[in-house]
Amino acid sequence: MRHSLGQLLRHATVGALALASMWAPCATAGAAPAAPAPEADSLPFAERYRAVQHGGIVRAANSSATCRTTGQSACRDARTGSGVNGDFDMGYIDVDRDPLTYNSSRAEVRLPAGSRVTYARLYWGGNLRVGEQKPSEDNGRVLIAEPGGEYKELLADTLVGHRVADGADAFQASADVTRLVRDSVPGLYTVAQVNVAGGRSTAGGWGGWTLVVAYENAAEPLRHLALWDGFAPLASREGVTMPLRDVPFAAGAGGRVGLVAYNGDRGTAGDSLVLTAGGSHSTAFTDPANPFDDVLNSTIADPGNTAPARVPAYTNTLGYDSDVFDLAGGLPHAGDQAAFRLSSQRDAAWAGVLFAAVDARQ
Repeated sequence: MRHSLGQLLRHATVGALALASMWAPCATAGAAPAAPAPEADSLPFAERYRAVQHGGIVRAANSSATCRTTGQSACRDARTGSGVNGDFDMGYIDVDRDPLTYNSSRAEVRLPAGSRVTYARLYWGGNLRVGEQKPSEDNGRVLIAEPGGEYKELLADTLVGHRVADGADAFQASADVTRLVRDSVPGLYTVAQVNVAGGRSTAGGWGGWTLVVAYENAAEPLRHLALWDGFAPLASREGVTMPLRDVPFAAGAGGRVGLVAYNGDRGTAGDSLVLTAGGSHSTAFTDPANPFDDVLNSTIADPGNTAPARVPAYTNTLGYDSDVFDLAGGLPHAGDQAAFRLSSQRDAAWAGVLFAAVDARQ
């Protein structure tokens, strides 16, 4: 029997005192569990953070679920190649060797030398109904450990998106972790106890986490930084659009854009991330890991050879996307209006986060 996060925390040393001044919801080990975060079945996409500064945005991400290898000869091949979560009995990734956690994974926040963190937010989510049904009370709770640190209980500080649709019982939660990341040393962050279900179903099991970090660095170009979040099912719907308004950019402006989405199946075409600028020019993002018509293909990918470390580092996450794309060529003309649109025609996918760092016109 799997224990809830609340039960585990009553037996674990969480170290929440270290964050008491940062997050009021945190509690010391042994304290009564806090009330579940409020939820809504519809969270329209909105701007969470915006800044103009020399610097950029990076992210650390990993999945929390994968296929079980026992009795599944195709599972190991799927982790490095093709395959979708609905074809497998799904279980948990658990790398921390802590018997009190049933899922955990690690990923690196890689910042350029001389950077200062100005904002950081952790997003986590998954499917609560696969072969088993997980209760929603723990949607807004996870454990997080900074490099070299101990687990701390983190509670969602905003509405949790939670909706049943397309055969899934899906959610996404998030919380501000700016001070934790700003005060940490470089290395791998560990996130545990993401409330995801295991088993097998047509919809498949999936889940994961992404830590988005905005930073300033005097050695980098002046950039417009923007972070949007929400929670919306995408299959056969209009998708979600995030406008970038009043952002003066030069012709050929560089930068990067990233997304977080859930339950994208590798090999199912019809999903795309498109940038429209000036009302006419459109660019569909693509790279070696993400076909332009299958960007929701269960990848955690970065441009070139810049990928941060992950443990484990499965090529196919079987239902979790956290991708970063190079903006080069997406803004051939100068202007101050642009919009990103994420859509899916066939995948029963869910949109959670989009962020962008665009060179400013000087």
